[in-house]
Amino acid sequence: MKILVVEDEAQLADALTEILKRNKYIVDTAYNGIDGCDSALTGVYDCIVLDVMLPGMNGLEILRNIRAEKLSTPVLLLTARSEVEDKINGLDCGADDYLTKPFVTGELLARIRALTRRKGEIFDESKLTFNGLELNKNSNSVIYNGNDVKLSLKEYQIMELLMANPRQILPKERIIEKIWGFESDVEYNNIEVYISFLRKKLSSIGTDTQIRTARGIGYSLE
Repeated sequence: MKILVVEDEAQLADALTEILKRNKYIVDTAYNGIDGCDSALTGVYDCIVLDVMLPGMNGLEILRNIRAEKLSTPVLLLTARSEVEDKINGLDCGADDYLTKPFVTGELLARIRALTRRKGEIFDESKLTFNGLELNKNSNSVIYNGNDVKLSLKEYQIMELLMANPRQILPKERIIEKIWGFESDVEYNNIEVYISFLRKKLSSIGTDTQIRTARGIGYSLE
């Protein structure tokens, strides 16, 4: 699951990014409104954490641009405690929720989970399941019928994307954007290598769940 953090206070932005990465999210960070807006409008994010007060373009302007483009990406607005009008205006502009600074990590993560559930992503705090196969976030492993195997970070992220969208063909371009980033120069054969690793690991635990190739398009979990 991919999140965009738009926050001009570098220390806070970097702290948020680190917290989210430790919780297995893929994170991009923008430190000003213009870069944040450009990134948000790509439509590749599952959630946006957006500060109101930003240089170049404020958070409410970014919100208006996002909704004007008919993007339904959930947006969590960050506001200062005294900015009541910003909270009201933010919700009116299309924010899905807001969080008042300062906040605790647990509340931030809970609100993000709630927003992504509303969006309809198949996401659980600790695990995903499909056809008896379990992807466990806490242990970075896939489990089937009591057998388990550890995954590397990239293997885990690709498997999470596949299990959150079972029986759907995921184009290689989308996988690259979600896992490596919108501006990444990663080539398709990088994905093929990780898919090969995942297939071997799935086979090793005896599951009949397979990653199928849609030739010239991408992959699906069947």
